[in-house]
Amino acid sequence: MSSTKTASPSAKLTPEQLLTQLRWRYATKRFDPEIKIDAATWSALEQALLLAPSSYGLQPWRFLVVKDPAVRAKLRPASWNQAQITEASHLVVFAIKKGLNAADVRRYVERIAAVRQVARESLAGYEQMMVSHVQRPAPFDIDEWSRRQLYIALGTFLTSAALLGVDACPMEGIDPAQYDALLGLGAQSYATVVVATAGKRASDDAYANLAKVRFDARDVITHVG
Repeated sequence: MSSTKTASPSAKLTPEQLLTQLRWRYATKRFDPEIKIDAATWSALEQALLLAPSSYGLQPWRFLVVKDPAVRAKLRPASWNQAQITEASHLVVFAIKKGLNAADVRRYVERIAAVRQVARESLAGYEQMMVSHVQRPAPFDIDEWSRRQLYIALGTFLTSAALLGVDACPMEGIDPAQYDALLGLGAQSYATVVVATAGKRASDDAYANLAKVRFDARDVITHVG
C-alpha cells in the first residue's frame, strides 16, 4: 500500500466565512477584461476540478481551458453573443466523454492500482461492478449519466472560485455542437455540455449589487426525524 497520506487542513473556514463568500458570489454578467486571475489562484482552481467527486470516481469528463483570444472570439457567437466569453480572464469548457465503456473503466482501474500501489487483480470485482453499470441496457443513457456527473464538477469549480474571491458564471446559453466543431471535440469522443467563465467583475455590472433572491429555508429544506 502507498505510504502517501492526505494532509489534514491546517485551518478551516468558520460557518460565517463560508456563508459570506457564498452570499458574495453571483452569476457575473460583465467581467473586467484588464484583470487576470493570478497563476497560483488559477492553478488551485484547476486542482479543484481534478479533485471534484464523481460516481465510482470514474471522472467521465474533460475540462478545456480556452486561452486563445481568437478561439474565444469564435466561440462568442456560439454563446448567444454573451460578453463573458471574451471579457473574462478564463473560460472553461466542461465536456463529457461520450459513450463511456469498459475500456474507460479499465483505464481507471489501472490508475487506481498505480496510485494506491495495489495489485491489479485485487480490483477485479470493483472493475466488473463498474463495467456492469456503464453497459446497462436502455433506457439507461450513459451520456446522460455522465452529464450529471459533470455538473458536480461545475459546482465544485463555482464554490471553489467563490471561496478564493474569484468571480464566475456558469453558462448553458451556448450551442454545444458549435463548440464541439470549433474545438475539435467530436474527433476526440468528447461533447460540450456547459461552460464557466471566471475573472473579476466589472465595476459597471448592474447585477453585482442586486439582492440575492432565494426561497425561505422552510420552503426548500425538510428535516426528517
